[in-house]
Amino acid sequence: MKDLKNFLICGGGMMGCAIAQVLCTIPDAQITIWNHREKDIPSMIRKNMKELVAHGVVTEADVDKVVERTVLVTDMNHDRVKAADMVIECVPEVMETKQNLFRDLEKITSEDCIYCTNTSVMSPTEISEKCEHKERICGTHFWNPAFLIPLVEVVKTKDTSDEVIDAVMDILTRAGKKPVLCKKDVPGFIANRMQHALWREAVSIVERGIADAKTVDDACKYSFGLRLPYLPPLVNSDMVGTQLTYNIHSYVLSAIEDRHDASPILSEMIDKGELGFKAELKDGKRTGFMSYTDEEISEINDGLNEYLIKMIYNK
Repeated sequence: MKDLKNFLICGGGMMGCAIAQVLCTIPDAQITIWNHREKDIPSMIRKNMKELVAHGVVTEADVDKVVERTVLVTDMNHDRVKAADMVIECVPEVMETKQNLFRDLEKITSEDCIYCTNTSVMSPTEISEKCEHKERICGTHFWNPAFLIPLVEVVKTKDTSDEVIDAVMDILTRAGKKPVLCKKDVPGFIANRMQHALWREAVSIVERGIADAKTVDDACKYSFGLRLPYLPPLVNSDMVGTQLTYNIHSYVLSAIEDRHDASPILSEMIDKGELGFKAELKDGKRTGFMSYTDEEISEINDGLNEYLIKMIYNK
């Protein structure tokens, strides 16, 4: 496969700008963002990189280089679109929108262009249905914030060629990411399946009156949550031994939540307007499982990037 240098990102939103920022770390890469209307891409990239500059991870000159190398176009027939070696789509999570985008790109780009979908929930196999060359499409699920979270889930559809998978894994590695291969196109891919299994149990514990929401979160934060980056589940299982894992599972799994639909407590909360950070402000707070002032919400949102920068860069 030819050397991939021309990268096209479809969608100039939060994820698209962050992925452009990531790909700019590849030497000689040409980054194009296609968006259906004009957007202030430089401002979005500078906002992303502001905290990195403040913590000494990058310099203002580095930010300028990223901005200079990222070009926005609004015409799908632009030469930079036609020249794309690899496309990553970040358009809205609407199946027909994604399907039509790749169908149209097939008519414009080269016959060996690779197509990647950044969907977090939809099937890449289904997204490829309107394409003639389905072997060139795979999933690349970046996690938000994409310019900080190392993981990218590369999802193999039933048609994706091994050559395409190898090329995408190589590009992401060169861009400083940690790509992992999801061998089967299944709902939730890898990490979201595990994340929502945890969420399901957390919600169930609250629903059953075993503990309140803050206690559930504290139990996670101050126990296994602390050691997960060093001791993930299957290494932990090997550490304690598969016999102990078998014995524990034989005893406890029958008591763990295994419902296949959303908890009714979530429907009740929605009906009451308890929408978490998106809830209406009442008595100075917004309510979900817990209640927050706008200042607390801002602190949590801003604090996430601070925490990730410290964890990843030790800055």
